Amino acid sequence: MAFRLDRLADLDALPFDEVIDARSPAEFAEDHLPGAISLPVLDNEERARVGTIYVQESRFRARRIGAALVARNVARHLEGALADRPGGWKPLVYCWRGGQRSGSFALILRQVGWRAETLEGGWKSWRRLVVRAVQEDPFPAPVVLLDGNTGTGKTEILAALARRGVQVIDLEGLANHRGSLLGAREGGQPSQKMFEGRLAMAVSRLDPHRPVVIEAESSRIGKVSIPPAVWKAMKVAPRIVLDVPAGERARYLVRAYADVIADRDILAARIESLRPWHAREVIEAWHEMAREGRFEALAADLMVRHYDARYARQRARAEVPVQILPHDDLSPAGIEAAAARIEALLPELLAETGVAPAAG
Repeated sequence: MAFRLDRLADLDALPFDEVIDARSPAEFAEDHLPGAISLPVLDNEERARVGTIYVQESRFRARRIGAALVARNVARHLEGALADRPGGWKPLVYCWRGGQRSGSFALILRQVGWRAETLEGGWKSWRRLVVRAVQEDPFPAPVVLLDGNTGTGKTEILAALARRGVQVIDLEGLANHRGSLLGAREGGQPSQKMFEGRLAMAVSRLDPHRPVVIEAESSRIGKVSIPPAVWKAMKVAPRIVLDVPAGERARYLVRAYADVIADRDILAARIESLRPWHAREVIEAWHEMAREGRFEALAADLMVRHYDARYARQRARAEVPVQILPHDDLSPAGIEAAAARIEALLPELLAETGVAPAAG
């Protein structure tokens, strides 16, 4: 039996108890369906070995060896990860394109008595929906960008807007990166495909009759790129630009990057990564500030010499309506106050663009 996935929204209400990715660990690490667990029927080396035999030697021999490996690995899953599943368990199993790997796994599960089904088209069917959502189809809701120089608390304000019920998409959260050369986060970034999958799911959940607030970004967040359909919507979106005094921004950056500051080796490496853009004496001055613990001074100088000019150039290229929002308090209470002001501005800003959301 094969289950057909026609819409990304269907993934929020799948009629299955669990989703199993039967592909190799490397394939799973690059991208997988949301919430899937990895139970490979062939590991990375086994998949490569069987594929080589299939192409270079004999299809029959490859299938025979592959079948033995699949049976052995499925047996291990039955005795291990799946040992506690109840009799009425209903899993969805998929592989790369819904072929032999998931079919073999599901057949064995059905023989046990479980109501296993395969995903028609496998992982490729999911990937087609993702590509359509973030690379091809028009963005489904009116976008407003939350802009401002480094240290204006945009990410925290975005979270506060979400708590108030405003639609938001947190691109930096999806990319697991704070959007600057100093912004890497623990755990590393997802692959481009996985980032696009996370983003596609966020887009699929939007109400098209309401605006969505997205933090202004460059086209890349760390190592991942914002896909074309989303980037196109962002380029023409009106902007709310936070205008926060430099001193408050420096204090905020010290708090926001406390994890980086706490590890002097990481901080030194991040400063060193800026060397291609700045003179040797500037880099050495930043290293000295870090060694001496003058972190607010370091943050202030980084803003002036590195980040602010780049934000200004990027903003100058955007010919869109801009609403400047002066704000001088990035304490927790100040973040909430900024979110309230931004929420109140949204209808007016969208009306000015002529792309106000339709009545729901």
